[in-house]
Amino acid sequence: MSRSKSAAPTDRTPVRRRIRGLDADERSAQRRRQLLTAATELFARQSYSGTSIEQICQHAYVGTKGFYDHFDSKEACYTALLEQITTGIQQRVAEVAVETADADWATRRATVLAAFVHAIADDPRLAKVTFGEAGGISPTVEAMRRSNRRWSAEFLKYQWLQADPRDDPHLLTLALATIGGMFELVADWLHHHDDDGGAPDSVDTLVADLNHFVAVVDAGRVAAR
Repeated sequence: MSRSKSAAPTDRTPVRRRIRGLDADERSAQRRRQLLTAATELFARQSYSGTSIEQICQHAYVGTKGFYDHFDSKEACYTALLEQITTGIQQRVAEVAVETADADWATRRATVLAAFVHAIADDPRLAKVTFGEAGGISPTVEAMRRSNRRWSAEFLKYQWLQADPRDDPHLLTLALATIGGMFELVADWLHHHDDDGGAPDSVDTLVADLNHFVAVVDAGRVAAR
């Protein structure tokens, strides 16, 4: 009787199917990017309330099932988009603050404010999504907005203390109020063209307005000591 030959060992690790050079995880990440890009375009063009999940999917060339693979709702899609944009803005201004750490406060203030404005306004859709749409969507979105303002106020307070280490128990409160004023100037700049039917002011105008506003706050803060 002949001995049966044992089967050759096989690698049972499943082969990951690649389509157009992408595996399943890469395709999923690509669909998510497409959905967020489409949401950016549609929220900016026709508002959050005026945009449906179906429109986002059609614009992204992604099926509805693909949408729900990533987001539970339109609100979840918006919060993911807001978080993505906010993270980019925060990283940019933090980098510029480090790069200009040795400069005097007036120079650093102008440079950081310019970086902030260009991060949101070079692509006006980002400003519309973050400053033109966030208000009143939901308690979750409002909590995100408040968290973003708190981060910005803490950042501004730190910059003030870098320029003048004498602390003030009201410094964070003043920083919060200053950030609120800055964000209102951004919103006003964003919607200015809707008021008079003309072209919006330039990005440089917004930079100058914000720098003047914070400079006046700085002057008042110093005078109040």
